[in-house]
Formats: sequence, C-alpha cells, structure tokens
Amino acid sequence: MKIYRSLSELPQDAARSVVTIGNFDGVHCGHRAVIASVQERAHALNAQSIAVTFDPHPAVLLRPDKAPKLLTPTPVNLELLAATGLDATLVLPFNEELRHWTAEHFARTVLSEALGAVEVHEGEEFRFGYDRQGGMATLMDMGRTLGFEAHPHQPVMARGGAISSSRIRALLTENLATRPQALAEARALLGRPFSVHSTPAHGRGFGTKYAVPTINIASYSGLLPANGVYVTTLRIGAGAEAKLFRGVTNAGNRPTFGEDSFAVETHLFGFEPVTLFEDTPLELTFLLRLRSEQKFDSPDALKTQIFRDVKRAQRYFALSDLLAPRP
Repeated sequence: MKIYRSLSELPQDAARSVVTIGNFDGVHCGHRAVIASVQERAHALNAQSIAVTFDPHPAVLLRPDKAPKLLTPTPVNLELLAATGLDATLVLPFNEELRHWTAEHFARTVLSEALGAVEVHEGEEFRFGYDRQGGMATLMDMGRTLGFEAHPHQPVMARGGAISSSRIRALLTENLATRPQALAEARALLGRPFSVHSTPAHGRGFGTKYAVPTINIASYSGLLPANGVYVTTLRIGAGAEAKLFRGVTNAGNRPTFGEDSFAVETHLFGFEPVTLFEDTPLELTFLLRLRSEQKFDSPDALKTQIFRDVKRAQRYFALSDLLAPRP
C-alpha cells in the first residue's frame, strides 16, 4: 500500500479512485466492511482503492480535553489499513488550515481534484467540513457537481449494536471493569484481540526480587484496558527476529507496595534472555481478564496470588493449544 502524507505527494496524473474517508481508529470490522466495498467497486471500475485519514485525530485539535484515547496509534493503523489490501492511504495533517476548510472545498480539493474520485463510500452518519457542516446528503449533492457518486453504508451490527470505535473503547474501559466478558466482545468487534504497542520501561525491581521475569511497557498515551490482571502475550522486537512470550499482565497502580504507582507489568512464561533497548518494539495482546486489581496484606500474599494467576493463564493457553486448528 502506498502512503501519501500530503496532497503534494500525490502523483500529478492520479488515476481514478474509489475513496473512503475516516479516522479508522482500530480498523475494526465496521471499517473493513466499507473498505471491502471500496475495493470491490474499484476493481469493477478499474480504479484505485484509497482511504483518506487524518493525523492527529481531529479531536486532538477540536476538543483536546475530550479527545479519546486511541485504540491504535497512527503507524499501527496504517499497517492495519495496508493489510486490507487498499491501494493507497492519504494521511492529511489535521491542522488549523484544514480544520477551517468548508465541506465544498474539501470535496473539490481532495476528492475531485487530487484523487479523481468516481465513488465515495461512507457510513450514514458521516460528517465533514468546518464545524461538521456537511453530511451524506451534502456529499451526494456535491458528487453530482464534481463527478462522483456518494454511497452511504448502514452501520455494521454485531453483539446487539452498531460496531464503532467509541463502543469498543467503552467495552475495554468502563464495561470491562464490571463485565470481564466485555474483552471478548471487543475482540469480536475488532476482529482480533486488542493489543497495545509500546516500548520497554524500567520496572521497580519487584519482578526480579520474586524471581518472576517481568517487563514493563513505557508510559503510553493510547487506550489501555480497565485496571486488572490479564492473560496476555508479549511480542518483543519486530520482523523475523521477534520473540513471542505468554504471560500474565497487571495493569494498574500496584497498591500492595505503598503509594500508587501506575504500571503495566507482564510476568512472562518460559522466559529466555532477550536484548532490550529503549526503542525495542513491544506488542502486548490482551486475551482474557482474570480479576480486578487488589491490595494484598503483604508481598508474600501477592506472590501467592501471582502464582495462582499464572496457573489459570497456563490452563487457558493449554486449552487454546488443544482447540487450535491442526495443520
């Protein structure tokens, strides 16, 4: 997939395109359904399939105090978009200039002139332009003037509601705090387990002290699931050299050791030495919520509970291996 990070990077003789516009946070099943339609129509029309997205998320500029914590950072989002088979993604810097573009200016400048759009596919609730002045009706009217067709898509429904990034965020935070099964629901809507992408951080040494191999992730600005203890996997590194470990992760404030100190600590199974640098990529994948975080009377009581958590996690992985498809 080609990635263009400004209108000036686009080819001057751009081919016709079928386009979808959005933030695509998480590239969930709803996004992928629209993208599949874009690809199908692009193939039928001998055109390119293109997604248009924004960096940063518009809410960072428009509502900084209410901007959502993202399911996936931009580099990961682009990898997920590439995995769909799109021909290209245009990443527009969302700044004060772009913020003030009218819906008409955006449609003419981006869709018609820059991308040569012949079709644009969006969800029914799509809004665009300054102060969200334009909707699907606006887009359809402009398409008649500018030479493209606008196709509205109904929400993709699953587990009793429409799939959306905001719904998945809620499942992973407030809902997950009271309903452990919300993690499985989020997984179904995403079409994959929820993962956090970060780098290593120095721990406080408690994992070493109790002979439990531990890796902490660095301070993370994206979405984390509700505080608690989880069955996880941790991929360390990238490419063919990456190593995958199974483990148990505590995301929370570690109250047993005194003053709250938030961390995401993973206790690894089958640990073997790895080389870690400050920028080593880590992918932490959350598979099952075991329990809420709690304060124990002593470090020894915590240690006992950790081994219980480990045994439950090992049973989970043993069952997963048993049920895994045979080659």
